Amino acid sequence: MWRHLSFTTAIVAGSLALAGCHDTHTGPRRDVVPPSAPSGVFSVTGDHRVWLHWDPNPESDVVSYRIYEGACDTGPNCPYTRIGSTSGLSFEVDGLANGVTRYFAVAAVDRAGNESDLSYDSVFDTPRPEGFGLAILSVENDPDFAGYDFSSYQVVPFDYSDVDIVFTAAGGARQIYAPYVDTDIQDMGPTASLDDIDWAPNSGWSPTGTVEAVPGHAYVVWTWDDHYAKFRVVSVNGLRVIVDWAYQVDPGNRELRARRAVDEDGTPAPRVKRAGIAASR
Repeated sequence: MWRHLSFTTAIVAGSLALAGCHDTHTGPRRDVVPPSAPSGVFSVTGDHRVWLHWDPNPESDVVSYRIYEGACDTGPNCPYTRIGSTSGLSFEVDGLANGVTRYFAVAAVDRAGNESDLSYDSVFDTPRPEGFGLAILSVENDPDFAGYDFSSYQVVPFDYSDVDIVFTAAGGARQIYAPYVDTDIQDMGPTASLDDIDWAPNSGWSPTGTVEAVPGHAYVVWTWDDHYAKFRVVSVNGLRVIVDWAYQVDPGNRELRARRAVDEDGTPAPRVKRAGIAASR
C-alpha cells in the first residue's frame, strides 16, 4: 500500500512538473510601450499666465497629457515639475510671476498608464501685464490724457517725460505716434485679438514714428528703455482711441536688439524729440 501511494504521488508530481514546463496561459500581455512625445507645442503669453497648445498624438490609445514646468531648458540642473494634466490639447498655466521666464514641456499618457518622453520643442514664455478697454484722449480733446506710459500702466500728458505713445486727431487724421526717436512703432495689420501678435518684429518700424489708428489693427512698440509692448485699436474717433494693450516687463525680452545707449556714468542718454511731430492743443 505504501509503495502504491508513493508511486501514485510520483506520477502526480511528474505531471505537475511537466505542466509547469508548458504554460498554456493565453491572456493579453500588458502594454509597456510608451507613446511618442507630443509635438507642435507652443505658448501664448498672458498676464500672470501662459496658454499652452500642442498637436494630437498619432497613437489611438493616448488618453491624457501631463504638463511640466521648469526654470531652465535642459541639463542636470534643469528639473521639470509636473503641474497638471488634461485630456485636451491645451492647458492654462496661471499664478505665474510677470517678467519671469519659465520653460514648459508636455508628455502623453496612454490607456495603460505609459508616459512618453517630454516634448522636444523648446517652449518658454514670460508672462506680462495687460489691459483692456483703455481710453486715450486726443491731444486736441485733452492733452493731459493724450499719452500712455507702458512702464507705469498710466494715461499721461502728451508731453510727459516718459510717454511712449500719443494719440492725435489733428486735421481729421487719427494717428498714434511715438514722440521720441528712441521709441519705435509698427502697424502689424488687422488681427482677431491682441494675442495674435506674440513676438516683436525685427524690422519694419515706421520711419516717422507715426501710424494710422485703424480699428482692428494691432501695433508693436519698442520703447526707449528696451521693452516690448503691443496694443490693438478697438475703436477710434476724433475724441479718443480705445485700445487693448500688453507690456513686457522683462527688458529686451523677445527682441535681438542692442540696449539703449547710456552715458559714461551709466545713466540713460538724453531723449530726443522726433522732428516734424508736434502736438496741437
